Amino acid sequence: MSSILGISAYYHDSAASIIVNGKIIAAAQEERFTRKKHDSSYPFNAIEFVLKYSNLKLSEVDHIIFFEKPFLKFERLLETYVAFAPKGFLSFCKAIPIWLKDKLFQKKMLFNELKRHDNNFKDDKKIFFSDHHLSHAASAFFPSPFEEAIILTADAVGEWATTTVAIGKKNSLEIKKEIHFPHSLGLLYSAFTYYTGFKVNSGEYKLMGLAPYGAPIYQDKIVNNLVDIKEDGTFRLNQTYFNYAIGLTMTNKKFHSLFGQEPRNPKTDQLTQFHMDIAASIQKVTEDIMVKLAKSLRKEFNIPNLCLAGGVALNCVANGKILKEKIFNSIWVQPAAGDAGGSLGAALALWYVEQKNPRLANPNDDMQGSFLGPEFTQKEIEEELNKIGAKFEVLNDEDLIEKVATDLSLGEAIGWFQGRMEFGPRALGGRSILADPRSSNMQKRLNLKVKYRESFRPFAPSILEEDLSKWFDIHVSSPYMLMVANINEDKKIIMNKDQEKLFGIDKLNIKGSEIPAVTHVDYSARIQTVHKETNEKYFKLIQKFKEKTNCPVLVNTSFNVRGEPIVNTPLDSYNCFMGTELDKLVIGNCYLEKSSQDSSLKKDYTKEFELD
Repeated sequence: MSSILGISAYYHDSAASIIVNGKIIAAAQEERFTRKKHDSSYPFNAIEFVLKYSNLKLSEVDHIIFFEKPFLKFERLLETYVAFAPKGFLSFCKAIPIWLKDKLFQKKMLFNELKRHDNNFKDDKKIFFSDHHLSHAASAFFPSPFEEAIILTADAVGEWATTTVAIGKKNSLEIKKEIHFPHSLGLLYSAFTYYTGFKVNSGEYKLMGLAPYGAPIYQDKIVNNLVDIKEDGTFRLNQTYFNYAIGLTMTNKKFHSLFGQEPRNPKTDQLTQFHMDIAASIQKVTEDIMVKLAKSLRKEFNIPNLCLAGGVALNCVANGKILKEKIFNSIWVQPAAGDAGGSLGAALALWYVEQKNPRLANPNDDMQGSFLGPEFTQKEIEEELNKIGAKFEVLNDEDLIEKVATDLSLGEAIGWFQGRMEFGPRALGGRSILADPRSSNMQKRLNLKVKYRESFRPFAPSILEEDLSKWFDIHVSSPYMLMVANINEDKKIIMNKDQEKLFGIDKLNIKGSEIPAVTHVDYSARIQTVHKETNEKYFKLIQKFKEKTNCPVLVNTSFNVRGEPIVNTPLDSYNCFMGTELDKLVIGNCYLEKSSQDSSLKKDYTKEFELD
């Protein structure tokens, strides 16, 4: 038996993954355990979990690999400051001491941290380092269903690379092309995230969700001033408009002057049509770059399959545009496309690329539905609920599914906690909040009364795979909620001329389709296809809902409130249930009604987590 522990840490979304004889056994993000969103600290709890799940002590693990190379990253940092000197002195003074104390000598730091798991772990020769973008590419290709593929990785920055192209064939992976810092599509998008008043490295999905409310009227201004895009999709950013290379902000006065406004202060400034149009503009530029890159890569390498990884791969609207263009026969996106997935990619890269172990592609992919996190037995669930004084009844599977499907059909919002927790940012039916998509007010209700977040945020539909093409203009599976497609024409309710003239957010009140709760204002949806093989209980629930309503779709959003990581334990889910206006909670086979709970267990949940 050969085991490899992969670690990502210290920058964004720390995580741990473990593979045994090349098989993915477990993976989890540290944030789920610490309850600190996007936790970047050493993933002690995540490592403890993956070791326990794989029934291994750390001293028994054969290899440990970190997802990037700190010396190369330090080289980039120094060269950047030298290139921009004397600008960036304050940023330099903040960054360098941290590097000299901790990050530069990461092997020693990791070794000391790892010893906390097992006193018998004494061999630092087991610790290896992978290239950041190689880790991303490996996370996308090796679990994919392809024997051969082009892998496009786009994010903020690794060591030097911001965009890379790799070719994967069976057990080999070779990076062919790179775009280097400071020219970064991820940082370009993050600059606009900052400018519209959202948090960098967490609010990018808000910018994507805001875009359909606006029009891309600033697209030409972006292309003519900020980014030079070549016909093949390669690009260069005009650094005179940005501050991220050496400053403490993303944009500068020249950037603000170009668009005529200062960055939005989220505490004092409302979102306006200007911000919606800005969002629409940068989203369109991002889509155009990704489509151009995809087209040029298909032409150059003539390989019919594409894999996507890196933070930009979480832009499911751009992914949907590549799919719609029919550039590739098949596209597969790593569900944990960000830095968390780098922990898995590093382990897989060591197994296949360095150790040259044989690989046989799984036609269904190797991610197991991305259900790779912790799970709880029925006994453990009942013990934890009894301990906190929760009131519940235990139902068999058939009765439970019948009851929950009925509740959903009556317009109730349900916390759904089942099986193993998802790896990656999307809840896929393991740690989900579910509702009826046919409801006209459900989107607003869930945003304001359950999630406590911005009203404009869209929700995703979970749909039975067999019904997909009957409802949406897409003909391939999307199990990881990473493809956006439009709802079919026969399901749309087209806005009249007066409705079209409404201010962006006001369009929320317009019923856009037969399933308005999951239909964005541009008639699009971020789709999750549900498969019996990976989540049988969730599959059966949607089937039962379809029997009752003739609708094979449920609203699916992550089980958390704004600023909180997705729930991990039964206690997490109960706290969220009691702190929000969820109607029912289902954990394993335990069924809980809000009205039956001790009101003293309710607390002001909105103050538990820092708003993102």
